[in-house]
Amino acid sequence: MTHPGPLNLITDVPGLAVGHAVDERVQSGVTTLLCGEGCPAAVDVRGGGPGTRETEALAAENLVGRAHAIVLAGGSVFGLGAADGVAAALSARGVGLLLRAPDLPIPIVPCAVLHDLANPGDKHWGLEPPYRRLGHESVRAAARGFALGSVGAGRGAVAGLGKGGIGSASIDLGDGVVVGALVAVNCVGSALMPDGRTYWAWPFEFGAEFGGRGGPAGELRATEPFPQQSRLAEFGRAQPGANTTLAVVACNAALDTAACKRIAMMAQDGIARAIRPAHTPFDGDTVFALAAGPVHVSAETRALQLARIGAAAADCLARAIARGVYAA
Repeated sequence: MTHPGPLNLITDVPGLAVGHAVDERVQSGVTTLLCGEGCPAAVDVRGGGPGTRETEALAAENLVGRAHAIVLAGGSVFGLGAADGVAAALSARGVGLLLRAPDLPIPIVPCAVLHDLANPGDKHWGLEPPYRRLGHESVRAAARGFALGSVGAGRGAVAGLGKGGIGSASIDLGDGVVVGALVAVNCVGSALMPDGRTYWAWPFEFGAEFGGRGGPAGELRATEPFPQQSRLAEFGRAQPGANTTLAVVACNAALDTAACKRIAMMAQDGIARAIRPAHTPFDGDTVFALAAGPVHVSAETRALQLARIGAAAADCLARAIARGVYAA
């Protein structure tokens, strides 16, 4: 029978660690997922206003197709600098590609950013945005256990008209395969149904992981395209590229980059299950997928296992979104 892993975090997938770093003056931060010595990875972008770095390195037709870390950051375009700090820190640890023996290790560090520049934090950083430093700090903080809510990349995040934040969840499929999700929720849509208390993701909840509120008290139909808890109810507050759900899903199966791409695509359904509306022109919804091995997947059952893992990743991501908003 399926059940969450012992931590109910993406780090229930062995070999992964997550670290947060926050600048309270700026009210923004960085969350970094470390992938050990690197693992196959891919990315799928569905939002209309993404901000990303090194995503083409994960394309199946290109050379690398692996990542040593994934960075989620606040700060919009300025937050992309967080990957500089992470790459430098990992290279100093000897993590990365070695193209020639005397060379420095070259870490592959894809990054995606969310827009939190409108919050009350001081953004007058001149020529020194804090994100490179925060990236370095997030590597030092990485561990199996980590906080949820208004931390890391979720420090200044907003979900609809309320707080957004960092969420995570995992599921053990019962046959040795573990799937997990990590998310920074900063969506223009709402994670809550029209009653303002029930999560869209409530059917996927295990126990009381996001409050145990259950379903709506009475008949509650999704008749409005823009729920009142979403910023789209007030068009003046919606700006292209100013809202984003950033996510990483991972499993412990031995899959290649092309398989990771399919998992990332399927996992996007988790955003649509937990946020309404999703993938709008105003969002930069981006999902990375990692295969951290070493559970063997035979050629005969590969397609079936891929379908199971992708479906579980979507469910985990829906739960992680609700957990992030609940914790915030």
